[in-house]
Amino acid sequence: MTAITSLAALQSLYGEPAEASLVKETDRVVPVYRSFIEASPFATLATRGPEGLDCSPRGDGPGFVRVQDEKTLLLPDRRGNNRIDSLRNILHDPHLALLFMIPGIGETLRVNGRGTISVEPALLESFAIDGKAPKTVLVIDVDAVFFQCSRAIVRAELWNPDKRLPREAVPSAGQMLAGLSENRVGGEAYDKALPERLKTTLY
Repeated sequence: MTAITSLAALQSLYGEPAEASLVKETDRVVPVYRSFIEASPFATLATRGPEGLDCSPRGDGPGFVRVQDEKTLLLPDRRGNNRIDSLRNILHDPHLALLFMIPGIGETLRVNGRGTISVEPALLESFAIDGKAPKTVLVIDVDAVFFQCSRAIVRAELWNPDKRLPREAVPSAGQMLAGLSENRVGGEAYDKALPERLKTTLY
């Protein structure tokens, strides 16, 4: 295997970035980037902990990540599986990255920053839905923001409805759990109960 082992070799292979690739990066949430964040119902959150990297999905109604000001984002931690991988990592290393996506839109938006886990009561309550507040809110100090062009989304045909797979084309949650646990958990009963459980535990 022939590997690239130096920055000089890497830059020689790829060449210099175009001006558009450089001017799009800012150190704050400018108005055009705020519009993107406020329209986005989904983001992935990347963190780094003592056991390595983690990337997990975050989603809710458009604007679920609140722009408090041009240097601060607020991300409520909604109900999940209680593994709290991201939060444990942030306690170890506050650096994080977000990738915002909007259905039907090719461009994505990337944010790099540092997170603090807040349990301030008024802040938690401001994110309540159906009377249920998140247990924590991630306060993100923004270091860099820039949009990513649409090439990856176009190549993947991510928003093409003709490319959607039927659910049975890949293993279900119950099937994956059963296979990993030698049938101790998961299975058909798990899959059957999942839609109602999701409905009643979203918040």
